[in-house]
Order: sequence, then C-alpha cells, then structure tokens
Amino acid sequence: MKNKTLILIASLAVVIASFTWHSGRFGQSVDYNSQVKPILNKHCMGCHGGVKKAGEVSFLFEHEMLEPGKSGKVPVVRGDADASEMIRRIESTDPDERMPKGGTPLKEEEVEVLKQWINEGAVWEKHWSYKRIEKPEVPSLNSVWNLFGLLNKEEKEWAQNEIDYFVLEKLKEKNLTTSPKADKATLIRRVSLDLTGLPPTEKEVADFLSDTSPDAYEKVVDRLLNKASFGERWASMWMDLARYADTKGYESDGGRTMWRYRDYVIQSFNEDKPFDQFTTEQLAGDLLNQDKDGFPTEVNMIATGFHRNTMTNNEGGTDDEEFRTAALIDRVNTTWEVWQGTTFACIQCHSHPYDPIPHEDYYKYMAFFNNARDEDVWDEWPKLRFYKGEDSARVERIKQWVLKYEPEQVDELTQFMKVMEPKINAHNFEKGDESTALLISYYGVKDKGNARIPQVNLTDAGSVVMSVATKAENAVLSLHLDRLDGQVLSQIKIPAKDTVIVAPIQKITGKHNIYLSLHSPKTPKEWVRIAWVSFQKELPGANQPEYPDIVAEYATVLSRNTESMPIIWEGKGDFARKTNVFVRGNWLVKGAEVKPDVPRLLAPMPKEYSRDRLGLAQWIVSRENPLTARVIVNRFWEQLFGKGIVETVEDFGSQGSEPSHPELLDWLAVHFMEEDQWSVKKLLKKIVLSATYQQSSKSDKVRQEKDPYNIWLSRGPRVRLSAEQVRDQALAISGLLSPKMYGPSVMPPQPDGIWQSPYNGENWVVSEGENRYRRAVYTYWKRTSPYPSMITFDVPSREFCQSRRVLTNTPLQALVTLNDPVYLEAAENLAALMRKKGKTPEQQLKEGYRMLIYQPIEKKNLDVLVTIYNDALHTYRQAPSEIDSILVFGQDKSPELAALTVSANVLLNMANVLTKE
Repeated sequence: MKNKTLILIASLAVVIASFTWHSGRFGQSVDYNSQVKPILNKHCMGCHGGVKKAGEVSFLFEHEMLEPGKSGKVPVVRGDADASEMIRRIESTDPDERMPKGGTPLKEEEVEVLKQWINEGAVWEKHWSYKRIEKPEVPSLNSVWNLFGLLNKEEKEWAQNEIDYFVLEKLKEKNLTTSPKADKATLIRRVSLDLTGLPPTEKEVADFLSDTSPDAYEKVVDRLLNKASFGERWASMWMDLARYADTKGYESDGGRTMWRYRDYVIQSFNEDKPFDQFTTEQLAGDLLNQDKDGFPTEVNMIATGFHRNTMTNNEGGTDDEEFRTAALIDRVNTTWEVWQGTTFACIQCHSHPYDPIPHEDYYKYMAFFNNARDEDVWDEWPKLRFYKGEDSARVERIKQWVLKYEPEQVDELTQFMKVMEPKINAHNFEKGDESTALLISYYGVKDKGNARIPQVNLTDAGSVVMSVATKAENAVLSLHLDRLDGQVLSQIKIPAKDTVIVAPIQKITGKHNIYLSLHSPKTPKEWVRIAWVSFQKELPGANQPEYPDIVAEYATVLSRNTESMPIIWEGKGDFARKTNVFVRGNWLVKGAEVKPDVPRLLAPMPKEYSRDRLGLAQWIVSRENPLTARVIVNRFWEQLFGKGIVETVEDFGSQGSEPSHPELLDWLAVHFMEEDQWSVKKLLKKIVLSATYQQSSKSDKVRQEKDPYNIWLSRGPRVRLSAEQVRDQALAISGLLSPKMYGPSVMPPQPDGIWQSPYNGENWVVSEGENRYRRAVYTYWKRTSPYPSMITFDVPSREFCQSRRVLTNTPLQALVTLNDPVYLEAAENLAALMRKKGKTPEQQLKEGYRMLIYQPIEKKNLDVLVTIYNDALHTYRQAPSEIDSILVFGQDKSPELAALTVSANVLLNMANVLTKE
C-alpha cells in the first residue's frame, strides 16, 4: 500500500513538472496598460499630453504618437525602437535634446520596457476600466497543485461564495492565509453597523448568540436588509455624492427646501429600487413616463433634485449666467464622478492629460444638461409645487374646466401649475429707462420706465401671465409689439401687492420683440417688480359666464405660496439652448457649436436613444457601458471594507489606483447587472455573506508585514465609524434615538456661537421633543456652517460632490465626543441605564461596556474605569455644586450618577466603541 502511494505521488510530480515546463514562458510580451502607460504618464504626459504638446508631439492618442512632430521625425516607429525619435531622445547625452527635459531620467529598466514595446509593434490598448466588462471565470480550488482538492480541504470549507474563491487565489499569490471567523458578538455588531448604521439591540445579540442553526447569520442579514434603518444608512453615503444640503451655498447661503429628495433616496434604498432605475429617475425623472394629467409622476420629479443640489449665488453684483454655467459644469463633473468614476472635470479646459478624452467631448456631454430651465435666479425656479387643501381643490376645478372645453390643453396647463414652466425670467429683460435689478434676479421699473423682452414666440398666445409686486397705486403696464411706440398688445393694471396677473393679449403670430412701459403718475418713485412672464394660450370657455371666475382661480393658484422644492425641468423648443465649446474652459469665449454625445473612448450611444438626459441615463446604465457597474460595486465594497477594490473610488482612469482584485471587481459588476438585476440589497448580501467579510479583524506579525492595510483581505475589516454612525450609536445605546423617519430637517443641539447667518438673521433653534434625537441623516445642513461635530468627523461641507471621506484622527474628535451636548446627554442617559443593571460601580461599569461592545471587559480596563469613577465620585462629594455641570438633562443630581456619567462618557470614547471591528 505504501509503495502504491509513493508511485502515485511520483506520477503526479512528473505531471506537475510537465505542466510547469510547458507553461513556462520566457520573454513575455510587454503589457501596455500595466507597464508602458505608467511610464508615459509619469515621464512624458506633462509635456506631451492633453495640456501641452511640446514640439507638436503627444502620447495621449494612438494616432498622435505615430505622426511626425515639429522636427519632422516620428516619435514611435512600430517595430523599430532604434528608428523611434522617442527612444533617441530618451537615450541622448545632449542635455538640450534628452527627454524628459529638465526631469529625472528614465531608469534603465523603464527604457528597456519602452524599447521592447516598440519592437513588438507598440500595441495600443484602452485602459482596463474603459474596456467592456466580461464576466471572468470563478477560480477553482481544484488543480494539480492541490491534488484536485485533496490538499486544501480547509480552504474549500472556508469559502462561502464566489467572492472567497477570488480572494483565496490572491492570498496564495501573496503567500498569505485567511483569518479565523469573527466571534458572533463582533460579527453581528459589524454587520448591523454596516447595513443599518446602527448597533444591534441587546435582544438581537442574545438571539443570535443562542441561535445554533446553520443559517443563523443569514437570517440576521435578511432581517437587517429589511429594516427601515437600512435606507437611512445608505442615504447618508449618497448625500455626499448628491452634495445634499438644506441651503443654497455661496456667501449668503439662504435656506432651501430639499428634504423630499433626501426622503426619496431613503425610500429608494428601502424599496431596493433597481440601481439602473434609481439612476434614471435622478438624471431624467422629468423626461420619464407621464401620469394621467400628462405630467411626470411626483416621485420622479422629486428624484431630479439630485442635480438641483447645485449651489445658487444670491450675492449682489453676480452674473446669473456665469453661475448658471457653474451649476451646469458641476452637474457634468458630478455625473462623471458618481457613475463613471473618472476625473472628467479637467477636460473643461483641455484634453485629458492622462486619458484619451479630447476637450470637445466635455462640451458634447455638457449639451445633455444645458437645457435645464434653472437660471441661478433668487427664487430658484423651476420648483415642483405641492398643492394642499383649498389650493388643491382649485387646481382640480381648473383642470376639469379645461377638460370640458379644450381637453388637449390640460397637459400644458397642468405643467405650468406644477412647475411654472415655460416662462421668461425677468433677468433676461433688456433694461431701458428707469429700470434696475431688484433682489438680484428681478426686473424693477418706475414711472416712465421701459424694457425689451427679445424674440418672444407669440404664435398661439392669447394671454400673458406675469409675477409682479409693488406698492405703487394705479400703475399701468403696457406691452407693445416690436417698438416702444408700437402696437399695444395689452394694458395691465398692477395691484399694489405681490401677485400673479393673468391678462389677455391681442393675437399675433411669429417671434417678436416685446416692449413694456410703465405709467405710474400717482406714485412715480415706487418700483414695480417683475419676477417672470409667460405668454400662453388663453383659458378655454371664454364665452361662459363662469369664465372670469376660472381665470381668477388660475391667477390665485399661481399666486399662492405653496410648499415647493427645486427640480430639473427640460427646456424645449424656443427654450432649448445651443452648446458651444468654451475655449480653454472660459465660458465667455465660445468656440464651435456641439451636439449632445458621449466620449468616443467609451461605448457609443445607440441611435435609438434620445439625445437628451433620458438617453444619457439609459446609456450610463447600459450593459455596454464599461464603467458604471464597476464604479458602483466598488463604492459599496469601500463602505463595507473601508477601502475599495480600486482604492481611488473617484478615479478609475490611468492615474487612479490599480484594482487589488480586478477579476473579482468585474465578476461582481456583471453579477450585479445580470443576475442581481441591479439590486443593491442582493449585492450587499452577497458581500456580507462571504467568508472574506466574516473574518476576524485581528492582525498578527505576518499580516502586519505583508498586508498592513488589508489590501489583500487577509483579515476582516476594521474601520473607524462614520460621523453619522458615531452620533447615532451614542443615541441608540443610551436609549435616546428616535425612530421617526422622513420630513423636514431638524436642528439637534450644537455648541453656542457657531451658527451665523448675517444675511438673513436666521438662528439655530434646537428642535424639541423627539426631533432632537433623530438620526444624523436628518440634521439640517448649512453649507457655510455645517453641523460641527460631524464636520470634525470628516463629513464634507457638500458644496461639491465628494466620493470618499479621507478619515482623520485628531484631538478635536475626542473633544467633540467628550464635550458636545449630544454626547454629554447620551452619557447621562447611558449612566442611568447602567445603574439599573448593577448594584456596585464595578457591575455597572461592566454592564456599560457590554452594552457597547457585547463583550466582557478586561480586568485592566475595568480597573481604569473604576479609578475614573472613584476620582469623579470624590470630586462631586467634595463639591456638590459641580454636579449641575455634568448632570444637565435629568432630575437625579446625585454624586453617584454624576460619577457614573463621567465614566459612561469615557466608555463612549473608547477606541473599540468608535471603531467597527
């Protein structure tokens, strides 16, 4: 028997040796992406790329490197490195000729790589991330190396799903091993914080610890995925990407009603809305299917708030078109960063310095967004209006009237009552005599004043609808055709109040200049302010006796100060804009006109797709787009592991990080699109059920040397909690957290003297009742004065999209959690709970630690806490007046509770409490 075993092993050794001999490759071909492109980017692109083309030579595009430069010589001659001017210059000893000019010479091995590449034909490739995603084969654990699975039984038992096979393959390559599974208490805390942003309850931990069934952990995961808190946790991530805020930004930074968009995101994650649908609604909700009134559904309109989170500049003296353009550029850059993970912003001024994307492609892409109707006006039109009560009844009466007398007009009338578009904003008026700008975006006119409204399409127009405000008495506004003294189209008596006027005009066809003039002799110094004007069809049924009442109701509806939120609305026909290249990125210097299109580097947009934001959104989430699924999967992975498979989650280009597990990334991306049908919950479940995710986060000497940053996933994730999780955990553990969801943003306690609003005198008014204790995602967000404790824990100000929070660890963070009123109240409440769970201070402190970590406390740590408690107790017994400084929120003022509160505050600040193990 022994001899047979030896013969079998010897035979296998011969087979393995033969495999090794035949598979050995000498003189491997040079890979452009991994070997050549990094050298070009490092040494050449600074002078010979998208920004500069010194000597008329560029290595950004394939055809450019093969064309003669200014000297007449060809940089790269395929198949002949010796004849290539690039190599001659690199190897030249003449300092005036040697490349890189004035830079560090290339290393000998780098030169050899370039030579070999050229001699092999200078094969040009797309960067890996720009290639179509093909689903790789899942690595097998059976091979001749492990006797077809006989030698790696533990690995096969360890792996839980396909993710683990990819990870195991990489660990073997790096001579690393897996880590043991995390203990159950640690695992449920980890997955609870990851999926819901909240720690588990004591009962949830106890139930999991007592559940010995094989699928106990999967049941926990399923329960967490179905919790309402799931959507709140992932909306917190999305708020950074959407640059969500409750204010407009810039210097004055006034308030803005955007909370319905935040609620839309929460609901979308909780419903597990397919990510492709989630994408399309946000980018083009106004262009999606319409409801019975011919208007997009309310949820789709709210979704477009994603791109109305751009800032509006209400400072006096600013140019509205300049800042409309700034918002437009931000939408382009944000769309690329969020879904395509590419540094597209630099192409605004020149071709991309490192990736083959030409300058004009930026503006072709910008053309998709250029027809949005917002114009940086003070009141932020267009806005979706939410009618309630009697206003809602008025709207229905108007619609029923129109349905009765001219049904085909219902769609456009509903549209105007919902979003007040299309209209001409008054900042577009060309001012004449006695005219000025009021409140930055409005047109102001006095007696004998005038203005011109250029090129208005009057075909089919039978009425003028105008938003006006004045204190002038008996003022009359006249509209003239083509000249200031031309035919009078309408004379309008302006009431001395803020209102919307609906007035008839004479019927004219074609486009004309409209001149307006004001006659206000009784109060000639009073301004008449005009916000906007719209030329519309007259309401039908003019021969009916109730007609004047319907017109009055229409004016009343439009005048009402309803709840509303900024949304995106597409300008069509006369309200569509041309898009031009900005020469060197300067919006004032227009170059060639361009039409909407996507970069040539990526898959082309199918001809059947509309050339608008809807077609763009469909292209973004199409199977042929190489970036979207990779980028999104990587985002979710980064949230769970603290580091993306591509670390630079914001940059998948050639200057970004290479993926640590490229095949795993592509497998997950294709699986997300094809098998999961863009289900975020299925993706997250797949990841957290993997053995890779369930590993213990403890490290050792070998891992510290070979995998200090856990790039190869040789252990489980250990990541500092996010700002939102730090706050929500403190409230949850102390029993203060409110489960209330949705609605306007709230103002929890913050230190005095931080909030300042010099422009409008607003104050930070601390919310009352349970609103004081709501989750961090509901906190009112002012861009110029963000909630201070969360800013200290690395939340961005959200002026612009931010893909990745660069985690810091500063003394300011400890000062926040030790002194901020939110954490002091949490500590006091936690102390009250601890006191109920033990009779002695030692028992109470043990229970407090267990409530936070679900683990028994080590004796040395308990001794430290007991010392802290005793010192504090001695202090408060000696100086009872000091108790009020620590016990601020409850009725009990005993020295014992004060000392326990100090100890609870210390517990909340322990490293393993602020960290996801």
